[in-house]
Parts: sequence; C-alpha cells; structure tokens
Amino acid sequence: MTDLERCILAAAAVASKHLGPGPAPGSSRTAIVRALTGLHRGPEHGFPRAGPERSRVPPRANGGGVSRIMVKGPPRAESLSIFFPAYNDWGTIASMVVLATRVAEALTDDHEVIVVNDASPDHTGAILESLQRRYPRLRVVTHERNRGYGGALRSGFAAARGDWIFYTDGDAQYDVRELERLWAERGAVDLVNGYKIHRSDPWYRAVIGRAYHHFVKALFRLPVRDVDCDFRLIRRTVFDRIRLLEDSGLICVELMAKVGLAGCRIAQVPVHHYHRMHGRSQFFNVPRVLRVLVNMVGLWWRLFVRHEPIGPPAGGAGSSS
Repeated sequence: MTDLERCILAAAAVASKHLGPGPAPGSSRTAIVRALTGLHRGPEHGFPRAGPERSRVPPRANGGGVSRIMVKGPPRAESLSIFFPAYNDWGTIASMVVLATRVAEALTDDHEVIVVNDASPDHTGAILESLQRRYPRLRVVTHERNRGYGGALRSGFAAARGDWIFYTDGDAQYDVRELERLWAERGAVDLVNGYKIHRSDPWYRAVIGRAYHHFVKALFRLPVRDVDCDFRLIRRTVFDRIRLLEDSGLICVELMAKVGLAGCRIAQVPVHHYHRMHGRSQFFNVPRVLRVLVNMVGLWWRLFVRHEPIGPPAGGAGSSS
C-alpha cells in the first residue's frame, strides 16, 4: 500500500464516524476514494439520488479512472460598473458615490464605482481621496488637464470592468437609485436609456433643450425619445461594435447614433430630473454651443455621407480614452 493510500484510509477513518463504515484495507484505490467521498452511498443511506442538477458522467472509454460528479452551480452574476464624470461637482459627488454604492450592493455582488475627475479645480479631488479610504470599491480616474465632457465619458468607459456600465452626471440632477429601473429592463437589450419625465431646468434651457433634441433626432435618425438624458445602462459588448471619438458634449449624439447604426437593441425607461443643487451647466454658453454645432455637422458628414466605420480598429477598444 502506498503512502497516499494510507493517508486516504486515515482520513476515511475519521470521515466514517459521520458517513458510515470506511473501506477495508487492501481495497482498490477506486473503492477507497468512493468510500471517502460518499459516492457509494445511495438513497438507502439517506443520500439523494442523482438528478438534473447532479448527474453522473460515465467512466472514460478505457474503463479506468473514477466516475466524476458534475455539479451545476448557479449562473455567474452579471457585474456592474457605475461611473460619474466630475467637474466642479464637489458639493454633490460624495452623496452620488454613497448612493451608487448602496444601489450597486442591492443589484449584484460584483460591482465597482468610478469617478472621473476631469481636472476639476474645486475640492472634488480631496473629497474623492477621503471617500476612497471609506469605500474600497471606489476607483478614481484623474485627468491632469481638462478633456471635456466627452473625454471624461471615454475615460470612464475605458476604465469600467463590468458586464454592464452605467453612467450619469456627478451633479445629482438624476437620482442614481432609479438605476434599479434600468437594471430590471436590461435582459434582452444592449442599452437601457432613460428619458426625462419632466425637465427641471430654467425655461430657456428647457426650450433650447427641446429644440436641440428634435433637431439632432431628425438629423441623426436617433432611435430614442431623449438623447439629452445622461442616465444610461450599456452592455459592455456594445463597445466591441462602436468606437467613441468626441471630446465635447456631442459624445451623447455620437453614442446614440452609432448604437443605432450598429443595430443594438434599446429599451427606454422614464426617470426623474431635478433642479441643479450645486454648480452650473458647462454646456449652455454661446461659444461652446457654436463649437458643438460645427462639430455636429462634421459628425453627420462622417457617419451619413462618408459612411466612415463606426467600430474600433482590429484589436482596439471602442471606448478609447
């Protein structure tokens, strides 16, 4: 008898106190292992018979070896990345991180929260440093220079590791707890897009926003009710099919236009929109709007006239930072 068999027999002697008599000395190695693991025990010993979730695999063709048990475990939980672009959002970013962490914990065990600090000149960096000591799953991506809203989103998409990626702005105009509504609708789609039930902005922003939405929806043939609602849950594999290039707020139009051209499946969910509690919008000023309009014409020309490829280069990432 080998040393290995003696060790197995010694372990079997201990196990027999709980599982019943062990194998006799001189038994074959197959009998020893079967006795130790309880494979010889059936319903008459109080053990359940193999069923759909526990099925016996036939021995190898040469007759050798030990029959194995295939145990079908629960499916792997889908992972979730939540991220916020942050610029001058020191007054709201802490509450966003805390709420996002609680929501993520309720939805899946495999989650992370990311904040992209787009070279914010306020206290955002110091607040995030303190939050990281309290929330180990918080990751911070810091830009040395401001890259714009589109640049911050591209950094967030590139940093995210989850099967699903959710983002919204760090200014708390959306309630991150409503991510639960989007998560419930993700099953058969590639992207779940929120749309504002009511826009809580000054009247002139509401008017401009509505005109902007109708204009870009017609120009880019967008398949959504609200392209200006930055409350989105996106399947990670979408970025195997599209590549984002814009650095400005035009990235939202680019994202939804390319998602539509790629044939991605979309669900839409109503969400609440709230008054800004801190800071002010970086989009609504004349020079920025003019730049966006010029860039918009260029994007439309590339996508619908020149028909440039919308996907990443071979071996590349669709959310290049």
